[in-house]
Amino acid sequence: MRLTTLLLTLSTALAFSQKPNIVIVITDDQGYGDLACHGNPVIKTPHLDKLHNESTVLTDYHVAPTCSPTRAALLTGHWTNRTGVWHTIQGRSMIRENEVTLGQHFSSDYATGMFGKWHLGDNYPYRPEDRGFTEVYRHGGGGVGQTPDLWDNSYFDGNYFHNGKIVPAKGFCTDVFFNKANDFIKTNAAAKKPFLAYISLNAPHGPLHCPQKYLDLYKDQKNNIAAFFGMITNIDENVGKTRKLIKELGIEENTIFIFTTDNGTATGRNIFNAGMRGGKGSEYDGGHRVPMFVHWPAAGLNQHRKIGTLSHAVDLLPTLLDVCEVSNKGDVKFDGLSLKNLFDSDASAEWPDRYLVTDSQRVVDPVKWRKSAVMSQQYRLINGKELYDIKADPGQKKDIAKNKPNRVKKMRAFYDAWWSELEPTFAQTTEIYLGHPDHPSVTMTAHDWLNISPPWNQGHIRKGQGAQTKQFGGHWAVKVLKEGTYKVSFRRWPAEANHPITASLPPGKDVPGASKAFRANDGVSLKMTTASLRINGKEIASKPVGEKDAVITFTTTLTKGSHALAPVFISEKGETGAFYCIVETQ
Repeated sequence: MRLTTLLLTLSTALAFSQKPNIVIVITDDQGYGDLACHGNPVIKTPHLDKLHNESTVLTDYHVAPTCSPTRAALLTGHWTNRTGVWHTIQGRSMIRENEVTLGQHFSSDYATGMFGKWHLGDNYPYRPEDRGFTEVYRHGGGGVGQTPDLWDNSYFDGNYFHNGKIVPAKGFCTDVFFNKANDFIKTNAAAKKPFLAYISLNAPHGPLHCPQKYLDLYKDQKNNIAAFFGMITNIDENVGKTRKLIKELGIEENTIFIFTTDNGTATGRNIFNAGMRGGKGSEYDGGHRVPMFVHWPAAGLNQHRKIGTLSHAVDLLPTLLDVCEVSNKGDVKFDGLSLKNLFDSDASAEWPDRYLVTDSQRVVDPVKWRKSAVMSQQYRLINGKELYDIKADPGQKKDIAKNKPNRVKKMRAFYDAWWSELEPTFAQTTEIYLGHPDHPSVTMTAHDWLNISPPWNQGHIRKGQGAQTKQFGGHWAVKVLKEGTYKVSFRRWPAEANHPITASLPPGKDVPGASKAFRANDGVSLKMTTASLRINGKEIASKPVGEKDAVITFTTTLTKGSHALAPVFISEKGETGAFYCIVETQ
């Protein structure tokens, strides 16, 4: 029976009064091989194994090799490079304002909630609450304790942003994010309101921290493996609790439950990598082939079935719009395809072969062929040069490019056309808005410095990473919406710390795990003597930095339009950008 017919039959027979609920769980840095059901001999994932055995699984599903790009593709149905998100830092992790996200498409028909990791922009108009999610509970930046996150956050007892307001929490971060998502699910189930819960986790991304009981499960392993696998087992238990809740609420039948991850393994490949080559960041399959489990009893997707058809994160959004009968806001032309027919066993064989592209740019502006894979059902063209028959050689050990020149030529031609279409969009820099009437105060962090490698976590901030011996070459790309007077405040330490610019800072408390918490590093003293405000490469004003000054403030006029804003501290040893800057409309 075809999926569409099945849905109509079930709709009539069971008299569903609402659209299907959706729960998406996406983890960070967990690879295809980091699951027992995929053959890992060490890890303990009984709840995810059970989900796997009760789901339709896409066994040739691909993402980007790193986190922000994958999440951008999943949420928009567009190639990551089209969305402006081809890196995780340097202003290239902010999703362009013209993109329409999963939350925006579903917000008219659904309650939409986002929990955990966003990593697509921390300022208006890039935050999840600006992009269609009505309930948001998240950390800042790409992970707990990263530079845009609330100061001194660790994986335990953190402070988070709840609908824009800072709130304290007790417990391990993954537990907190699932608990908040479960509250959202309970509220909307009681109200009989269809919901979309996007549970987007920072774990098991480093630093590798988790409660001691999970470390103890893997005490025979090296510390990094024990913590990494412990974090995944904690996720596994939370998936089990959420699925149990959904069943107890009586909504399991009409809930689409999806589990996936955002790139290849960051830590587990030395234990088990499912025979693949490469890990996180790699252009080989180990960098971007990841799990994709779909469980939906009402559509018959509650028994184990494998679909080996090539698919990609860009396919998820058009698929969900299709099966949930939700309108495409703005009539977006997707790069992905609806996979609805693939879930019908009668139609799987009819699916046409196609080419897909994934790449790992991690530079300010994309570079053609850089760490790229052009994929077909049978072949992988790597960096435009190496060719592998993925069916005969899943470990990508034998380059057959010389034996298949016509295949290489055809795949190169596809990539050339793909690149030519996207390349004109690369110059569209994603800018932080200043002067919006609803957002008069904007906090920027070094995470989003352009043209220079930034201190992306608070350990780097504490160590003073980014203190230059030569002229500071970075800036924030800003878009001034209204000409006027603005107050620009420089800080070496964030406003929450309120600490003198030139002073050191004692280390914070460490937490269980395989590595030191970011906050457990010494906060080194940087003897800044002068603060200089530079706009578009020109110095506008400067002031001395006093021994007790926690902030240096300038007032200046900014014209409407795009600007390069560079607040700089100067010392006898050189220059560094202000790690934190607050711009306020006057």
